[in-house]
Formats: sequence, C-alpha cells, structure tokens
Amino acid sequence: MKLHKESTGTILVASIVFALVALVSVYYLHMWSLLIIVPILLIYGLVFWFFRVPNRDIQDHKENVIAPVDGKVVMIKEVDETEFMKEKAIQISIFMSPLNVHICRYPVSGKVIYKKYHPGKYLVAWHEKSSTENERTTIAVESLTHHKVVFRQIAGYVARRIVFYCKEGDDAKAGHEFGFIKFGSRMDIFLPLDTEIICKIGDRTQGGIDVIAKMKE
Repeated sequence: MKLHKESTGTILVASIVFALVALVSVYYLHMWSLLIIVPILLIYGLVFWFFRVPNRDIQDHKENVIAPVDGKVVMIKEVDETEFMKEKAIQISIFMSPLNVHICRYPVSGKVIYKKYHPGKYLVAWHEKSSTENERTTIAVESLTHHKVVFRQIAGYVARRIVFYCKEGDDAKAGHEFGFIKFGSRMDIFLPLDTEIICKIGDRTQGGIDVIAKMKE
C-alpha cells in the first residue's frame, strides 16, 4: 500500500508511542499486556489506513465538475460567495470522516487565479458556519469553460492541519491532487448558478472519479 508524503511525521510519532506503550505494558502487565497492545495496534493500523493513496484512473475533463474528495455530500444550496466570486453561487459541501481518503483534488481543469489561507476556529466540519469561521483555505480556478470556480478546504474538530501545494498561475487538472487535510474535515465547492448539479445530498463520492456537476460552455 502506497502512503501519502504527509504521513511521515504522524507515522513516526505513532510508531514511537506504540513501541513505548507496548514495552511498558509487557514489563508491568505481562500476559495481560495484550489487553492494551491489541487496541493500540488497531489504532496504529488506522493511522496507516488514513494516509493510503489509492490507485485511480483520472480522466481528462472540460465541462465536468469532479468530486474533489472522498466523502458524503451534506449540503447543496444557493449561497452568497463573498470572498472571491462576490455573487450568488451553488455550494456543494462534502464531509470527510477520519476513515476517508483525505487527498484533495481539483474539481475542474483550468488556471489557478486565487488562493488564500484563513486561520480560524475548529467547529465540527458538518456545521454550516465552519465554511466561514473555521481554519480554511480558499482557491479559485478559471475553468476551461471560462467560469470561476471556488473551492475551500475546511479544518474540522479533529483536523488541525491543512496542506495545499498550488500557487496562483498553476495549471489545474480536474481529479489531480492539490492538497491534503489531516483526519476529519470538509470541502466546499462554489459553482455558477447555471451549473447542472448531478449529485444529491447523501451521495458518497470518490475523489477524482465521480462527476458531481456539469458546467455550460
């Protein structure tokens, strides 16, 4: 199983903690140490599972809006996007549990025209206000269909580190990685009002694969 590059520090710390707990348990508890070691070993395994990098066949897209993350669609509504678009837009929000792959991917192909990091709170990621009050990053892409698409990585109650590698002027390719969020979090996508929405609330998405909307040329 291939692991994401963001896993290095976390796995090192987890390995040290697991080794110390196992040694202390064996020394003091002897045969009863398995009561401690087995649950800790399961948690240790989940850390590796969280940082997995699945093999996915990423296609080229022009009009399609691709799911940027693995997770569950928890919101589809018309909102005022006040940071960059400064107009009404359709917001699609996808919640990621700690068991989901947390690689963040471009939802559309085009050119990165804006990015900004915002420090903030750590409300639970499914809370509606997390989009404007939590720690987050905002990225905008001028799509191949000449639309402005905004998407936002949002830290949750557990997730305390957002990573994004893109910069203004970069080429964006739908389905390809631009960042990562550690543990539980959410992704919001803001689309023009005339976008055809294909997904629905409750859908489970596969990042880089599933088409969630289609833009007009």
